[in-house]
Amino acid sequence: MTVQDIRAFNRFYTNVIGALDYGRHLYAPYTLTESRVLYELAHAPRDGTDAADLRSTLLLDSGYLTRILNKFEEDDLVERAPSEKDPRRRRIILTERGRDAAGLLDERARESVGELLEGVAPGDRPRLAEAMRTIRTILGGGHRPPTAEDVVLREPAPGDLGWIIERNAALYASEYGFNADYEGLVARIVADFAEDHDPNLERAWIAEVGGRAVGCVMCVRDDAPGTARLRLLLVEPDARGLGIGDRLVGALVDFARVAGYRDIVLWTNDILGAARRIYQRHGFVLVAEKPHRSFGQDLNGQDWRLDLHSTTE
Repeated sequence: MTVQDIRAFNRFYTNVIGALDYGRHLYAPYTLTESRVLYELAHAPRDGTDAADLRSTLLLDSGYLTRILNKFEEDDLVERAPSEKDPRRRRIILTERGRDAAGLLDERARESVGELLEGVAPGDRPRLAEAMRTIRTILGGGHRPPTAEDVVLREPAPGDLGWIIERNAALYASEYGFNADYEGLVARIVADFAEDHDPNLERAWIAEVGGRAVGCVMCVRDDAPGTARLRLLLVEPDARGLGIGDRLVGALVDFARVAGYRDIVLWTNDILGAARRIYQRHGFVLVAEKPHRSFGQDLNGQDWRLDLHSTTE
């Protein structure tokens, strides 16, 4: 990475943004900065935000922001009142006319960006979103690290099942030396789920932090009647320590109980210590183990079982 790389990207991105606005007058009758102020006010609490906080968020000069707010007040877009936190401060509140103006600008922007995305192949959109998140994360600097409260569990979106295969293969290769045989196994599990699963009895979860997938697990029917099988539990290394594995397994156990399963089984290897501790915390019991040669490694396989009728986890 060089200074020239960043400058070249900046020129490219500036041209893209310029193309979005070409002939459209997205921000009219406001300037770009005025539109940013309206956007922040529209997304602030309904009772407004302090002018000082607004200035800090947008990194604007105090005098410049004051002139913008004076103009907005003259146009009946905002109202100003003493701050509840500090009477010396001023609180800025959008009027109904201000919300209408902000809504119109937002609608124009959505339509413009939507047209831009129409030229991006569906398969490339997840890569584009991830690249944007990466730039924001690396250059954002001042953003706080994620906490457990930032974790969201959701159903897989288009592309997520492919992500499950790719991340399982890559992580197990880097952390345990597994070969391509493991990727083939994961691909078959995911393909079977994608092609034929009963949503009332089978389900997959994606753990997400800041819009980025960081974990997964799947619940599928086992060959034994009344038995569910836990498969493909994974948490990205940089997201470990947030309780994601516990939440994924907990969600699966709750789902299996409501779905009417009698028990849950899983197969793992003893080298996966962190995963085994999660299973134990949720009441799984080791029922059998056997050495085997798989995925290019000598391993000790383990079968675990959770009796749903004897637990209230």
